[in-house]
Amino acid sequence: MTAAAGRERIDGPVGRLEIAASDPGSARRGAAVIAHPHPLHGGTLDNKVVQTLAKTFFALGFAVLRFNFRGVGGSDGVFDNGRGEIDDLIAVAQYARTRFDTLELVLAGFSFGGYAAAQAAPALRPARLALVAPAVNLYTMPPVQPGTLVVHGEEDDVVPLKDLLAWARPQQLPVTVFPGTAHFFHGMLVPLRETVRRYFIA
Repeated sequence: MTAAAGRERIDGPVGRLEIAASDPGSARRGAAVIAHPHPLHGGTLDNKVVQTLAKTFFALGFAVLRFNFRGVGGSDGVFDNGRGEIDDLIAVAQYARTRFDTLELVLAGFSFGGYAAAQAAPALRPARLALVAPAVNLYTMPPVQPGTLVVHGEEDDVVPLKDLLAWARPQQLPVTVFPGTAHFFHGMLVPLRETVRRYFIA
């Protein structure tokens, strides 16, 4: 990203939420809100997959907003086992829509963040949804809107590919599988970036 993402705190459901926002300015085509991995396992807005998604969306002309769920970093509150975190994401997305004056909203999430994005989508009605290794085996994942981008690693040791496919199959939802890739996409961030970029310029 060429525009620095400064840290701020905004009002959330149980206090203040820490965010990092970047805006391309007059070239803006929409807003992308990106949710991070599990708060109890080191997930933050600085996660490398989250940052890769943020840089990709910014290069595509989106204003980008990353945030810390409640109890993480500078965000108030405590972990709510995936319930209150959905409310956090909805609050951040509504803030993004107002701040960036746009109705074209993209939701994206990695792992736990993918679960949260899928759960929040019906309330927010995003234009598009992008899920990277969503945590289908840890939480009850709802079906998602047609055209959702789903990316997963063949050798994911946190969310097994078989579980992801069992969730996607009844929806006839295409899944992009990265051969030989584990959960955190080590060494595969550039291919991940290109996959997301191609999908969103199509």
